[in-house]
Amino acid sequence: MEFKEVIKNRFSTRKFSDKKVEKEILDQILEAGNLAPTAKNIQPQRIFVVQSEEWLEKIDKVCPCRYNAPTVLVVCADKGSSFHKQEYSTYEMDASIVTTHMMLAATNLGVDNIWIEMFDQEELSKMLNLPEEIVPVCILNLGYKTDDCQINPLHYKRKDISEIVKYL
Repeated sequence: MEFKEVIKNRFSTRKFSDKKVEKEILDQILEAGNLAPTAKNIQPQRIFVVQSEEWLEKIDKVCPCRYNAPTVLVVCADKGSSFHKQEYSTYEMDASIVTTHMMLAATNLGVDNIWIEMFDQEELSKMLNLPEEIVPVCILNLGYKTDDCQINPLHYKRKDISEIVKYL
């Protein structure tokens, strides 16, 4: 798919079928995250691939927005090793860039997805037994939409470019 088509057609899927994401495709999505730029190329991301029924049920306890996705990527970052200066750290930004790369790669490969920020970070950290410096930043649900999955009507509503861009 042409890149413009990927970014134009990607939408947040809120109704996944039970069809599993093939390992070869999942590996390509994860590789896209691995190739993502991070501050000073420190690569503080840590990604947990959740596919077992046991762990999907655990995710459901801390996140109301799995939408039946058969694969969930919990994207974390090591805030201790990320680039920081004074009181500023890039760990969230780095994890967000990594997630965006995976999200767009998934779309390009025909895998539907949705970025989730609505979850209990503290409980998820406990479930994953994360040390304090590893922080869950977001969840990326992956799978294939159902035939009756609807695109949010606001998806294609965009501000005019003149409202968001100013040349200096």
